[in-house]
Amino acid sequence: MKRGFMYLVAVIDWYSRKVLSWRLSNTLESSFCIDALEESLRTHGCPEIFNTDQGAQFTSKEFTNILRHHGVKISMDSKGRWMDNVMVERLWRSLKYECVYLQEWGSPYELKHGLAQYIDFGADLDNYVNNLKVLRKSEIHFIGLSIR
Repeated sequence: MKRGFMYLVAVIDWYSRKVLSWRLSNTLESSFCIDALEESLRTHGCPEIFNTDQGAQFTSKEFTNILRHHGVKISMDSKGRWMDNVMVERLWRSLKYECVYLQEWGSPYELKHGLAQYIDFGADLDNYVNNLKVLRKSEIHFIGLSIR
């Protein structure tokens, strides 16, 4: 955006690297992080372990109490340990270079819409790839295509 800052939080499944939920805010209050956390728990269930950095939003009593209430173990990265949070750091890099830096959004609404398109495209692509059926040569031949 031309003026101001916006803050993005994302809940990511480490195994599939899928963005389970995300929120955008113009403040660093913990409420938008809690909203993303609650959506991911509601729509995808409870993980065994939840990993975050040590930001104030993630160490707040409100945030950690939700995880404790659901019986989720809390893992927090050490200071300066970007490798501990490599999955979300990779998402931020991809998002910046493939989406944010290529646009010039004029409002938070436009930014949110653009991020939604980018994140939804990634989810749609994952679904497409996961649903591809791998055919054996005999199946391809049977449906009328020959492989040499």
